[in-house]
Amino acid sequence: MEVTRIADGLWRWTAFHEEWKEEVGSVYCETPAGVVLVDPLVPEDEAERYWDALDRDVERAGGDVHVVVTVFWHVRSTAAVVERYGARVWAPRSGKAAVERRAGVVTDPYRPDDELPGGIQALRTARAAEVVYWLPEHRTLVPGDVLIADEAGLRLCPQDWLPQGKTVDDLRESLRPLLELPVERVLVSHGEPVLADGHAALASALGA
Repeated sequence: MEVTRIADGLWRWTAFHEEWKEEVGSVYCETPAGVVLVDPLVPEDEAERYWDALDRDVERAGGDVHVVVTVFWHVRSTAAVVERYGARVWAPRSGKAAVERRAGVVTDPYRPDDELPGGIQALRTARAAEVVYWLPEHRTLVPGDVLIADEAGLRLCPQDWLPQGKTVDDLRESLRPLLELPVERVLVSHGEPVLADGHAALASALGA
């Protein structure tokens, strides 16, 4: 597990994903509504250390614990977080059934543009069941699978990750409204996060 402080109240951690056979990223964010976890994955080899640290943070921050899911593939350890904290689970209505099958519960299904905890916003993508989260206080984007990173930097996901009938060009167009945001960081799940000049990295990925 690698834990990185991004800003006050904003952290990213990585854990090994058994299915992907690689490290993937999750995000911790403190908000006035409580602690928000984006696509949380508990590291199996350091679970005790993880839970001890999160217990302290939840107690210090106060309020509820919320899990927000970008896409049903990223339910990950949501059920464990619900069991430990009675967390509320937020997921796009279009993906509610698939998230429920994996997490056991969705307490707060929402439509993009609905109000989410702590002022976080969910933004549409060409994958109907997936959103990108915008953390306005931190000027940070948190995508699930639609934006990833490799040695060349931020890029769109490959065509074979998209649903039938959707193309990479469709995805690119659906994400262009993100360029209207003052993006400083992009905390991807797959690959290294973009911690500076996020808008430029996003523009490059979108070919803008």
